[in-house]
Amino acid sequence: MTRSMKGIIGALTLGLAAACSLAAISSASAEELSLKGKRIGVSAIGTDHYWDLMAFKGIQDRVKELGGEVIALDAGRKDQQQIAQLQTLIAQTPDAIIEQLGNLEVLNPWLQKIRDAGIPLFTVDTATPHAINNTTSNNYNIGAEIALQMVADMGGKGNVLVFNGFYSVPVCKIRYDQLKYVLTSFPDVKIVEPELRDVIPNTVQSAYSNVTDMLTKAPEKGSIGAVWACWDVPQIGATQAVEAAGRNEVKTYGIDGSPEVIKMVMDPKSSAGAVAAQQPYEIGKTSVDNAARYLAGQKVAPFTFVPAVLINKENAAEKGRPFLDAAEKAGVK
Repeated sequence: MTRSMKGIIGALTLGLAAACSLAAISSASAEELSLKGKRIGVSAIGTDHYWDLMAFKGIQDRVKELGGEVIALDAGRKDQQQIAQLQTLIAQTPDAIIEQLGNLEVLNPWLQKIRDAGIPLFTVDTATPHAINNTTSNNYNIGAEIALQMVADMGGKGNVLVFNGFYSVPVCKIRYDQLKYVLTSFPDVKIVEPELRDVIPNTVQSAYSNVTDMLTKAPEKGSIGAVWACWDVPQIGATQAVEAAGRNEVKTYGIDGSPEVIKMVMDPKSSAGAVAAQQPYEIGKTSVDNAARYLAGQKVAPFTFVPAVLINKENAAEKGRPFLDAAEKAGVK
């Protein structure tokens, strides 16, 4: 890694640390909130992924903590089922609806119907003009940050396998666009075409198969330098494939911070190079706080960023442990 690249990564890491400190101060001085007598509808596209499950749990726990009633629906990764659930929630006229992730191209007409029905809409990781507030990580920042870490580890040159299967999901679009933007400054880093497609379900198995196939087609050491994904479940399969092929010069990168991936990054022998770890439980809770403020007549910003932390080989022992502890406390390992 060059000195200039280390400087970039260091500056970004310091910025995130400062953001985390500010968030802690803000949380500690937060006003008393209440949802007593309020009904909050919740729609999640799915909860089979660690991030989704933790955010969904954070929303429900916080509604109950504030004295509200929660109507929580999980669409099981089926777009049409989520639409049906949104219709059900609209018919029940809750005091607010919180929508979590999903395909924006499919969702937007129904999110507009929520607003047309006069129901305040809040979202988690869904950037839409129909929401009063979207609570999320700063995906512009972490998208650029994980890309910069990857480029630094590659020494500024080499070929990258990229999973790009969910561009219609707003956070994946942002992260992918940030990757492409960073690479405009590093012309010796090339994305291998055609790009790979991550899928749901069987994400790990599919990623393993795809990466294994690409490594077989490019058997020379150094012909592929890294694997990138907009979330970290494909990173699991990619890491397993790299290690099974004995190609540990290839490093993998992703975003979310699932416990399994953090443990891989913490392992010095693993090919998992870095992961941008989010705080999904806090994101879920914060979305509820925003809804409570709005229902109490307060102004709410159109978006709220909850800090994320870059976990790489150099800082994994220190930065990874708090995330694993949080997962264990929530009963997820």
